[in-house]
Amino acid sequence: MKKLIAVVDDEEDLRELLSLHLGRAGFDVEEFADAGGFFAFLETRRPDLVVLDLMLPDADGMEICKILKRSAETARIPIVMLTARGEEIDKVLGLELGADDYVTKPFSIKEFTARIHAVLRRATLAEETRTISVGRILCMDLEKYEVKVEGRPVDLTSTEFKILQLLASRKGRVFTREQILDFLWGDEKAVVDRTVDVHIRNLREKLGPAAALVRNIRGVGYKVEE
Repeated sequence: MKKLIAVVDDEEDLRELLSLHLGRAGFDVEEFADAGGFFAFLETRRPDLVVLDLMLPDADGMEICKILKRSAETARIPIVMLTARGEEIDKVLGLELGADDYVTKPFSIKEFTARIHAVLRRATLAEETRTISVGRILCMDLEKYEVKVEGRPVDLTSTEFKILQLLASRKGRVFTREQILDFLWGDEKAVVDRTVDVHIRNLREKLGPAAALVRNIRGVGYKVEE
């Protein structure tokens, strides 16, 4: 399925130019001359990326960026700011507000298209790292703090979740009890390493058919392996 890009810019010629080249690059494009039309569009669809001009007739691009990044529904949409304002302070402010890239007019269409591809690749990678799957039966959602086994939710304590996250994030690597304790509590830990064994035992019981994925390496520690 083609990625959908929303181009928000009040310059009609530029919108048409970007639509033409982004279309040739394999994207679907929706054009908007102002913030009002763009926000009306967001009520029914979500683009995969927004190209956002900073100087629109009815709103400031910085404010639009803030609004998008404050909302849980739109916060993950990558934003590439497009502007004639090339001062360093504008670039820094735009990036601090959550923009993923900042392109100053005039610009090379080839470079612009390459940067769009790069931002989308980074967004895809970030999305993938928010979930961890093991053995086709276990899935962790790191943002929602959820674990599912064969599609059914599993209720873990915070400590059990963190242990599973550590092991599953580096499949096949063996973590010692000391390393697990360091991950959980750092220098603040005041428990013996055998506490890890208790948490692992409880974790396995809750994981049911996925329990075998958590393996004990005798005399060393634990690992998750498919």
